[in-house]
Amino acid sequence: MTEITSNGAGVLPDPELVERPARRRYSAAYKLRIVQEADACSAPGEVGALLRREGLYTSHLTYWRKQREKGALQALGRPRGRKPTDRRDQEIAELHRRLERSEAELAKARKVIEIQGNLSLRREAPCGRR
Repeated sequence: MTEITSNGAGVLPDPELVERPARRRYSAAYKLRIVQEADACSAPGEVGALLRREGLYTSHLTYWRKQREKGALQALGRPRGRKPTDRRDQEIAELHRRLERSEAELAKARKVIEIQGNLSLRREAPCGRR
């Protein structure tokens, strides 16, 4: 429940409700740095100290090492989403769409002209009278 303060200025959050924490995301550079630091540890307990300092679990380290072996860490460093399209490719695609529309309109116009020509021929022809 939320309460309004005595002056009505603000709303206090309910202390019993816990806000859901945001999920942590790690960059490829960070993952690679941590894996390299962990690999450089030689004394017992150094890896544990590194993980505690960074707030990580051993499963993170295991997964990131597998990613490194597959070469996935380099792929993770690239920006996500679609690759930007070339301006020329966009222009070519637009011109193709316009051409298709124009050809469809031309086909309709030819059909209308053909029908009109047939109608005018029927009007000019006698209706079976001799």
